Amino acid sequence: MNKRAVSHAQLRTDLVVESAIRIALIAAMLALCYWIIRPFLIPIAWAVIIAVASWPGYAHLLALFRGRRGLASVAFVLIALVVLILPIVMLSGTLIEGTQDLARRFDHGGFQVPSPPDLSHIPLVGETIQSYWAEATTNLQGLLHRIEPQLKALGRWIFEFATTAGIGLLHFLLAIVIAAVLMAKREIGSSVTRAVAARLAGKRGERLAHLAEAVVRSVTRGILGVAVIQSLLAGLGMLVAGVPAAGLWALLALLLSTIQLGVFPILLPAAIYVFYHASTTTAMLFLIWSIIVGSIDNILKPILLGRGVSVPMAVIFIGAIGGFISAGIIGLFVGSVVLTLGYELFMAWLAEDVSARSAMEHLDAHTADAGDAP
Repeated sequence: MNKRAVSHAQLRTDLVVESAIRIALIAAMLALCYWIIRPFLIPIAWAVIIAVASWPGYAHLLALFRGRRGLASVAFVLIALVVLILPIVMLSGTLIEGTQDLARRFDHGGFQVPSPPDLSHIPLVGETIQSYWAEATTNLQGLLHRIEPQLKALGRWIFEFATTAGIGLLHFLLAIVIAAVLMAKREIGSSVTRAVAARLAGKRGERLAHLAEAVVRSVTRGILGVAVIQSLLAGLGMLVAGVPAAGLWALLALLLSTIQLGVFPILLPAAIYVFYHASTTTAMLFLIWSIIVGSIDNILKPILLGRGVSVPMAVIFIGAIGGFISAGIIGLFVGSVVLTLGYELFMAWLAEDVSARSAMEHLDAHTADAGDAP
């Protein structure tokens, strides 16, 4: 009896050791796979978002090329590259030219800071800004020498920001190509998605997968689409009005619009600059243009973000900021979409759980009433 118990205990020990070894090997394999694909996780996530959001347009290309998916994918990549690169080239050209002109004027003493307006009515910071501005009009070099440490820190931040933006642009270019491949292999991707959803959520999996698709399309159009439209219109207005470095301000407008702060923090200082350096007609036209561009999201968002997807602005804001801190420029976009998607899926699961519980309580009450009946 003791021998049988010892052999049984030894067998259980062997099974535990064998299971531990298998789990360790699976964990090592998963960690190795993650290490290999980690550089591609952000482009793949962005590619999935692009593919889901762009499928209706890709379907039109597919019909145009009579079902030839290779040609449709190549056309999609070319169109996406033109749409992406053309505004960047136009706005970055103005940024370079504005920086070079500013440097030339500063070296030759032709750069003059206008006299400051009365800012004393602005609480907390008004008098400080006015004093620095007034010093810049009379002794700009002395002021720059005094704030040199802050300028160096700002320069490092701008360099890191530009590096992150360049890496994000490369990720986006790679994501466009991956998105074209995903849309060309849509049937395989759909079957894998349904299988994974069914594996994770059972019978609810397919419905949640459709909900995820709807959320991605709505948020991409309603949040990112509106941000792109506003930033491009803002950059175009600043370019026409002669605002220096319009490309940089358009990029900042894109970031602020994505995190739901709007483009007014960029357009209002630009309007003040135009009033100081351009004619009254140009300044008034630019001010009207700025008001229209800054308010256009109130019209576009209900149209593009509609169809039952209601997301609190706090969710989008946290997702955008968290994504930006974690993954740079591209994380700003992916974070808002991913966190919004997670919020919608969680709310759908919560509503379904509550409804199922209510149905169970109603069934129990009905059964109890039937048992009490004679």
